[in-house]
Amino acid sequence: MAEQRNITLAVTGAGGTRMARFVLQALVQDDRVGQVDLMVSQAGRQLIAHETGRDAAGTAADLVLGGRPTAGKVVAWDPDDLAGGPTSGSYPSWGMLIVPCALGVAGRIANGTANTLIERAADVAMKERRPLVLCVRETPFNLIHLRNLTQVAEAGATVYPMIPTFYNIPQTVDQFYEEFTVRLLGFIGLHQQQTAYYTYTGTESPAHHDRAGDS
Repeated sequence: MAEQRNITLAVTGAGGTRMARFVLQALVQDDRVGQVDLMVSQAGRQLIAHETGRDAAGTAADLVLGGRPTAGKVVAWDPDDLAGGPTSGSYPSWGMLIVPCALGVAGRIANGTANTLIERAADVAMKERRPLVLCVRETPFNLIHLRNLTQVAEAGATVYPMIPTFYNIPQTVDQFYEEFTVRLLGFIGLHQQQTAYYTYTGTESPAHHDRAGDS
């Protein structure tokens, strides 16, 4: 069996925090993932509570997963703890996902300003040449946003906007979340068993074939 990955997942104050639940749940259920280091910013907590009705004061894992099991894989970190393990390059981590990633957070990462553990962990991921994926959710971008995203990409991160796969003709909001999660995890090398369901062949995909008549 291949060595299990330790993956950092951060949730920041941008709309679409429910996507973090789908991503975290998939990571917890994946046998290739040994541990998920979870960080939820204060703004992220407020948005999760707003978008889901959950108690913002709950544990990070319960807040994101809504009480779903963690299989003992989730280690929660205080985003204000700048002495936490992920501040160090020696802390074992395969890479980091920020889902969703507020553009203010992206801007601070791009400019090396680490005011929180989330931003410091992202800085560490880049300096250690580990994958760093920023799932931004904003539109339209202003020039400052575009320059910051260009700068963070030039520094080695991947800007991965939360955009649905329209060619699969999603019929529900959950299908958008599910398909984005499968694509995102496939992008970092954790291809899911359902991958064939979302594969585009050049003419259609199984998802397109199943859903086109319902559009």
